[in-house]
Amino acid sequence: MKQDETKIKYFLYARKSSESEDRQVQSIDDQTNRLKELANDLDLDIVEILTESKSAKQPNARPIFEDMLKRIEKGKADGILCWQINRLSRNPVDSGKINWLLQQGTIKAIQTIDKQYLPEDNVLMFSVESGMANQFILDLRKNTKRGLEGKVQRGWFPSKATQGYKNDVIEKIIVKDEERFNLVRKMWDLMLTDNYQPPKILNIANNEWGYLTRKTKRGGNRPLSASEIYRIFGDPFYYGYFKYNGKIHKGEHEPMITVDEFDRVQELLGKKDKPKAKTHAFAFTGIIRCGNCGCLVTAEEKRKFIKSKKEYATYTYYRCTRRKKEIKCAEPTINLDNLEEQIVNEIEKYTIPEEFKEWALDVIRGNNEKEIEARNQGYEMLNKKYLGLQNQLDNLTKLRLRDLIDDDEFVKERKELQNQIIKIRAKLDQSQDRGQNWVDLVEKAFNFAAYARERFINGDLQAKREILSALGQIYNLKGGELSIEPVEWLIPISNLSKIEENGIVRLEPTDFRSTKTKSRAFAPAFSDWGGYRELNPRREDHNL
Repeated sequence: MKQDETKIKYFLYARKSSESEDRQVQSIDDQTNRLKELANDLDLDIVEILTESKSAKQPNARPIFEDMLKRIEKGKADGILCWQINRLSRNPVDSGKINWLLQQGTIKAIQTIDKQYLPEDNVLMFSVESGMANQFILDLRKNTKRGLEGKVQRGWFPSKATQGYKNDVIEKIIVKDEERFNLVRKMWDLMLTDNYQPPKILNIANNEWGYLTRKTKRGGNRPLSASEIYRIFGDPFYYGYFKYNGKIHKGEHEPMITVDEFDRVQELLGKKDKPKAKTHAFAFTGIIRCGNCGCLVTAEEKRKFIKSKKEYATYTYYRCTRRKKEIKCAEPTINLDNLEEQIVNEIEKYTIPEEFKEWALDVIRGNNEKEIEARNQGYEMLNKKYLGLQNQLDNLTKLRLRDLIDDDEFVKERKELQNQIIKIRAKLDQSQDRGQNWVDLVEKAFNFAAYARERFINGDLQAKREILSALGQIYNLKGGELSIEPVEWLIPISNLSKIEENGIVRLEPTDFRSTKTKSRAFAPAFSDWGGYRELNPRREDHNL
């Protein structure tokens, strides 16, 4: 291993993270001492010893490491001495930087405790080892997440215990903190008397009882803070439940209070039984914008006394939020009935007879079966070529691993094969299920066009909102008039006014029994869908 390296200047880099990934890694001092001995044995020239306590999971998160690479690029050193490759990186971004500097010869050598990496070495070996370090982190993250979710399912809060409780590091559960459990319970008792507010209870706990938080490695052993006292009185953990990932879960820990006591405290804190502003559900808020200033349009309800009926009536109005203070918006309000009438008129532009829908879909399905058969044959040929290229790439890698070809030839051939594979894969993606996807999309569009008006008029707030959202891309309200820029798939349907021009509405229902009659009447209006198919073969619209 020892060679003439007098011209190589090394940075000795030692890193240790406080996170679980490095629990078994030697301390920085141990790494440094052992690496200094190795440098002495190999007669390596160490320019400077660099150390940091940072995780390498995320790129650009270690200032000393980043500075070291910049200094190497400036020629301050051209070698790195470290414990293992995973001390340098555990993510693909940093690994790529190191790998590139090594391949370019900017880094002339990376020496670890048991191995040396040189620019002329097989690049695959370095990539594999750095990739293993990265995969370790990915596996660790998955296993950690799986472990936390399993713990939640078993009824245990997977984090630091709250005040009055502590984590049992052996059983991995949460138990009573005998020193503080009763004191926290007394805080709840004081709150339940309705004679004390949280700031007063905080003062009593800290100054009269001498309450100190539980000591940890990174802190604790201090009085409670104002935020912590309020957190205690709002945490469901104390009645036997806990929050995790936005959901409430039943816990297996011992409750401190009852649910009724918790609810009572919420009332005393003003979270219940106090008059609150009424909230209403409005179908079209958050969709329409003001055509004058660009702000969103909101809604509000107003009550008016009707003298003739001697009773109050409630009306809904939509208006600009006028959030842009620098613009003096004069957009008038519009009542709900007027707005819905305009939306219905807009929907009618794209409404088609059910007879047209059924005829059009029959034609589409019939023509599409022939196209799918031809397309499947082309797909099989492409797929066969794709598999052949993959096999060539596998064989090329085997040849390089056996040193039957050199790096230059390997890189050149691999790049060419990869480019061909990418192109074939793109063609396969375009071909696969293309025809059927298009038929499904048209069927959804036609169903929308046939039934949207009726659903809007008779539907609830959610149905009205869904239909309006599916109708357009841009919604503007200006001068009390609603304008909607339609989604792409509605544009061909808007031309179905040709149906009326061809006398369809004057035909008797019995006339539709004739396929020839239908085709003669519907074909001009249907012709636009052919061009739309070629322009949008893979389009999917999830608002349908």
